[in-house]
Amino acid sequence: MWMGNYESINLFGLLIQSILIENFLLANFLGMCTYLACSTKLKTANGLGVAVVFVLTVSGILNWLVHKFVTAPGALSWLDFLGIQAENVNLSFLEFLLFISVIAAFVQVTEIVIEKFSPALYASLGLYLPLIAVNCAILGASLFAVTRDYPFVPNMVYVFGSGMGWWLAIALIAAIREKLATSSVLPSLKGMGITFIMTGLMSMAFQGFTGIKLATPTADQKPVVLADEPSAKKSP
Repeated sequence: MWMGNYESINLFGLLIQSILIENFLLANFLGMCTYLACSTKLKTANGLGVAVVFVLTVSGILNWLVHKFVTAPGALSWLDFLGIQAENVNLSFLEFLLFISVIAAFVQVTEIVIEKFSPALYASLGLYLPLIAVNCAILGASLFAVTRDYPFVPNMVYVFGSGMGWWLAIALIAAIREKLATSSVLPSLKGMGITFIMTGLMSMAFQGFTGIKLATPTADQKPVVLADEPSAKKSP
């Protein structure tokens, strides 16, 4: 439940996978709205990236608990100690609603904290800070983790790495866009045109990490049998 078959090397591989190989922006293209709107300045991109990492990590952990103890098949069996027979109750139809509610709650908390401690960042983010609640990368990471049935600690590593990957992508494109603002760019490509081109090039570069296969626990890996491998001789 907590670690499963995962070891330290698998957790490290899962972190690398979620940040680089399966980057939510550059591999799955989720969370593009705030990525394009808030990536004109590196300072704003970093502020939004930190907020996304916080919301995604905490909401991902809470959504794992919601799935494990509320909405998964047989999740309510823990109510037996109260004398309530609810193991056959299936609340999976409420999963999306509960996940979004958890995300929206933490976005509100994040918005209050940023407004309190960094009014300048709050003003620069503007409307896009509340839009984290409908950022498909936030919900997508929670759903991906549930679909892949990660134990608790790997789930925590995965959602944290997904947030870090989103932050890395928006920080990179913000730094590039600041440079492009003073560069000579074809008039027809200025703005969103060159931004989409640079995003595509970044996505291609991140595909170079595809060969890393450290996230799968050794116990879950199937042995590879070569076609020309001689069959074992039977003992007499």
